[in-house]
Amino acid sequence: MAVFSYIGIDPSRKRVRGTINADTPRQARDSLRLRGIQVRKISPCAPATGGRRLTPNLRRLSLRRSSNHWATAVGELSMLLHAGIPLLDALDTIIEQSHGSFRAPLLAVRDRVAAGESFAQALAGQPEWFDAASVQMVQVGENAGNLEEVLSQLAEFKQRQSRLSDAVTTALVYPTFLVCFATAAGLFLMTSVLPPLLENLQETLPRLPWPTRVAKALSDGLIDYRWFWIAGAILVLVLTGLLRRSRRGRLWWDRFVLRMPLIGPMQIKQGVARIAMIIGTLSRSGVELTRAFQLAEASTGNSVFRDALQQCGERIAAGEDVADALAASGAFPPLAVRVFSVGQESGKLDDMLFRLAEDYDEQVKTQTARLTALIEPVLILVLAVMVGFLLLATILPILEAGNVL
Repeated sequence: MAVFSYIGIDPSRKRVRGTINADTPRQARDSLRLRGIQVRKISPCAPATGGRRLTPNLRRLSLRRSSNHWATAVGELSMLLHAGIPLLDALDTIIEQSHGSFRAPLLAVRDRVAAGESFAQALAGQPEWFDAASVQMVQVGENAGNLEEVLSQLAEFKQRQSRLSDAVTTALVYPTFLVCFATAAGLFLMTSVLPPLLENLQETLPRLPWPTRVAKALSDGLIDYRWFWIAGAILVLVLTGLLRRSRRGRLWWDRFVLRMPLIGPMQIKQGVARIAMIIGTLSRSGVELTRAFQLAEASTGNSVFRDALQQCGERIAAGEDVADALAASGAFPPLAVRVFSVGQESGKLDDMLFRLAEDYDEQVKTQTARLTALIEPVLILVLAVMVGFLLLATILPILEAGNVL
């Protein structure tokens, strides 16, 4: 499907311009005509993805980028449908106030709905923007005749996901900045400031102080073997990328992360919270449990949990109890297994999963804050020691040179 830019006149006789997704210019004109727009000019333009199918990594990035936009849009759409506004008119309202790259997929969805497709089918036609769980929930809502209620649940689910992701990302911004700043400052001092200074001091002093000799050795190693370090860094990046692209490499890496001290337990709780939110939301929307596990598998980025969910889905489809299937996978904490068991027995699985997700969300936020509070002073101390050592290595020979003179 191509992207076309157009200029036209809307029903209120105002000049409008925008983009539309269609297979041919004629189809684009027909879609615009259905919206009451008289086309004056239409021409093809390059799609945002460069005309190529997105790779899995880019697709995950695109889905993460659109998550906040979709959460806002689906909440507003639910509100408009509750007010009795038809779906097409509600989509037009959402599109009018949308900006940036999210506007094009919304226009494509609107055009497909106007052409007679269901809302779920239209969303499924934009997989780079709308995940499978959202499409399934919309389909269930359309079939049951309670689309606005399902959209409200979907909006709440997306907002919870965004809040948790934003909280973790925000907490890690400052430590990441400190690490990058310390690395850049150290490299600059060692390769640009120290060499010319030490070269002059060596001519004055017969023997440099030991801190200066250590700093000079490090500086010479960085400069003399700079191509080795650059090639090594590039090789590490390439090998890491290849490792994470392969299925076995990705599985090994995800297992390694989940077993790391401090970070591992947080990753497990964050992953289980996300899975609980997805399955709980789908279960409340009327999706059968086997299908909910399949959609949770497709929406999970960690390959350890993805494999575990696949095994659980197959065991549940074969008639095995949910708790037994989860326990057999070995990927879920005992609390999560117990919650699934009690929730299924009591008939309140969705409520129990939401409580589990909220509890784990709060634990992840608390542990992230504690970890950040621990890391920040350590990084500041390391930065202070590094800068102090370099200053000492610089000042000591200057003082000794002054005494010699």
